Amino acid sequence: MLTTNPFDDDKLKEECAVFGIWGTKDAAAHTALGLHAQQHRGQEACGIVCNNGDEFNAHRALGQVGDVFGDHRVMERLEGKAAIGHTRYSTTGEPNLRNVQPVYADFAFGGLALAHNGNLTNAISLRNELVQTGSIFQSTTDTEVLIHLIATSKGKVRDRLITALRLIEGAYSVVLLTRKKLIGVRDPRGVRPLVLGKLGDAYMFASETVALDIIGAEFIREVEPGEMITVDENGLTSEFPLDKTDSRFCIFEYVYFSRPDSIIEGRSVYDARKHIGKELAMEFPVEADVVIPIPDSGVPSALGYAEESGIPFELGIIRNHYIGRTFIEPTDEIRHLGVKLKHNANRGHIEGKRVVLVDDSIVRGTTSRKIVEMVRDAGAKEVHMRISSPPTSHSCFYGVDTPERKSLLASSNTIEQMRELIGADSLAFVTMDGMYRAMGEDSRNNEAPQYCDACFSGDYPIALVDKENKGTGQQLTNLREQRR
Repeated sequence: MLTTNPFDDDKLKEECAVFGIWGTKDAAAHTALGLHAQQHRGQEACGIVCNNGDEFNAHRALGQVGDVFGDHRVMERLEGKAAIGHTRYSTTGEPNLRNVQPVYADFAFGGLALAHNGNLTNAISLRNELVQTGSIFQSTTDTEVLIHLIATSKGKVRDRLITALRLIEGAYSVVLLTRKKLIGVRDPRGVRPLVLGKLGDAYMFASETVALDIIGAEFIREVEPGEMITVDENGLTSEFPLDKTDSRFCIFEYVYFSRPDSIIEGRSVYDARKHIGKELAMEFPVEADVVIPIPDSGVPSALGYAEESGIPFELGIIRNHYIGRTFIEPTDEIRHLGVKLKHNANRGHIEGKRVVLVDDSIVRGTTSRKIVEMVRDAGAKEVHMRISSPPTSHSCFYGVDTPERKSLLASSNTIEQMRELIGADSLAFVTMDGMYRAMGEDSRNNEAPQYCDACFSGDYPIALVDKENKGTGQQLTNLREQRR
């Protein structure tokens, strides 16, 4: 059944973002700016932990970066030449303060802070065993599992971290800070992004290149899948402690998650989205008078569609950028306002016209239905919906907050049924082959796909241990025996 709750956030949630910097007196300020540039990846909570050479200081809070770290009194307490930070949209754990990252713990060797983007697919199994052997958890996030694995391992920080990484399954980018070093690491398949930058003598890690741009830092390169980079007083060292495997970067980073001005794997996200729009126009043309994006993520693809089709592009829907999550209580009396709180039709470019609406995805379908209604109410003769990704028919378990599969419109409906439910005159999604062609890659039908496209294909490249109820009992013990 298609819900029509106008306050139902009908988008995949933007995972999280990490940032870490070593070797600058303004470490916390740079971190706050880096997080601000990555705010789109998580607006629920944020935190910074810094080190001044002797002690750690931290501030974490629910809310957005500008609100949490806009107070100079907060920033004055965050002194030090090294810091890590995190913006959060909860993919595991409830949205409360105890789950806000970075997490921090005191060890025999000193303090350690850690921030993590992604999901560990065997976290529940590992957590259950750790609790049975005496570990006490302070949060409900999978990130804290890493802290306990480090605590129950032996050796120096590097050795403990490697041991912990070899015990986990999942998609992750991690930044870790001790008194003497900053470490960045990606999972062996490189599902989640992580880049390396430099500002003067300072090195930094970030989820996206836009975090480097905002502070004027130089982009050096991406952290490779399975790579661990350590920054300390001696400079930078790189190693590959995890077994090498095929890279499967998340293709939805190009479709929606990353900011359009980010660069991923040497490719502009903006250009990638525009190329997908061109493929969409070639695959599913339609006679129309105007191409209109559903802002903001639909804009580059709509530009590509318009350019390829020759149909004029117009901003026929205007987004209100100033509505927050708690702007107004969704009482029955105002529910009819619906999507107009976020979007409004630009009637002059819609009335009497055949409209092509371009969006990046359809999740539950609630927003699509409301926007189609809004465009019809503004006088459109026809409304044709074009989507710049294949149907989202499977849940993500790698760091994206997606609904259960049964709530995904494409999981139980044909495209024609979806068209009827959202009320469009036609509906089409870019094909998997079309999306891959836009990325300059071979067809997804090859034996070794270049990306993780599990949300479209159901092909999960990393074992879903917890979901499949595997790894209970002796998983942690067995893994430690196997990987000594």
